[in-house]
Amino acid sequence: MKVIEKKTLLPFCLVTSLFLLWGLANNMTDTLLSAFKKIMSMTDTQTSFIQFAFYGAYFVIALPAALFIRKHSYKSGVILGLCLYAGGAILFMPAAKAASYGFYLVAIYIMASGCSVLETTANPYIMSMGTPETATRRLNIAQAFNPIGSIIGILMSKFFILKDISLYSVSGTYMTLGLVLVVIMIVMACANMPEGRDSGSQDSVAATFRRLFHNKVYAWGVVAQFFYVGAQIGVWSFTIRLAMQELGIVEASAATIYLISIICHCSGRFIYTWLMKWFAPSKLLAFNAVAALLCTAGVVVFRGMGWLPVICVILISFFMCIMFPTIYGLALCNIENPEKGGHAGDTKIGASGLIMAILGGALLTPVQAMVSDATSINISYLVPLVCFVIIFFYARMAKE
Repeated sequence: MKVIEKKTLLPFCLVTSLFLLWGLANNMTDTLLSAFKKIMSMTDTQTSFIQFAFYGAYFVIALPAALFIRKHSYKSGVILGLCLYAGGAILFMPAAKAASYGFYLVAIYIMASGCSVLETTANPYIMSMGTPETATRRLNIAQAFNPIGSIIGILMSKFFILKDISLYSVSGTYMTLGLVLVVIMIVMACANMPEGRDSGSQDSVAATFRRLFHNKVYAWGVVAQFFYVGAQIGVWSFTIRLAMQELGIVEASAATIYLISIICHCSGRFIYTWLMKWFAPSKLLAFNAVAALLCTAGVVVFRGMGWLPVICVILISFFMCIMFPTIYGLALCNIENPEKGGHAGDTKIGASGLIMAILGGALLTPVQAMVSDATSINISYLVPLVCFVIIFFYARMAKE
């Protein structure tokens, strides 16, 4: 059974490119915590508001984005998302001139709103480009390009932001990204892509969510996604600080450790997508949750032991590789299948619930930051450890 049909290859490639774009934004934002801590002499808790603004926007915008693409089309969602993403990035320059942290948070919020629209649109669009049986594998293939964008984002941060930290190095980098996004938006607007309109009836949002949350695999998938994103953002937000503390290096050098983590995450996506030919995604998810849990425990236990906790945090990134797309795919794969209690037309609203779960990055990262301020960075990794326990239990109950 083909994962990607020939007739959908071009749209698949175009939509997959979007996964790279929001991966770039996500991981450039992670490095901003270290940059603003140095520029404005902030605590870990204060810098964590960057992640609160970024992932809080995902929660607020996901449902309106789903309603927008349900009324119009997937392509319309792509254009709207790119417009907001570019606009937020361009606003970084006036934020630098105002030298206002609040202005930066507004720019980050608008940029993240665009990413939220793109994710709400692209994930179900990719899953719809073929049979339901191969949907989770297809989504993992597309999501494999997300960490490639992350790698590009880290390299941009390393050489243009962290090398010479200032408000203008931050803003100039984002301004350039915004202009590139305008060009990409024009290309996407001119491209011939399937509209992807709903063929099923369109119930009210409340009725759709009531039906969805009676589906145990979907409902707990939203919970698992909340804790996964909280774990991912927490792990990555403090990787640079952890490397600086354990190895006695500066921000730009510690960014190399972060880059290695994302490269491991990226390679893991391709490896595990290949393994899904023989192993059920839920079983691979359970194995990786246990492995990530053990590595996170290593970060806590091996405090002050140089490379040991750093190696552990790199391995966490590797084992997180398939968690987001696999939880997403397991939760959504049967919600339109009448034989399993599904209902036609529920995918776009269901997708918004899973994107709203990205709120975990906004709420759990400040919790980890407060633990870090009160104890140490290493001890703060107990927060993602608890998250991996929850993901393991979801993997055990979910079935393809």
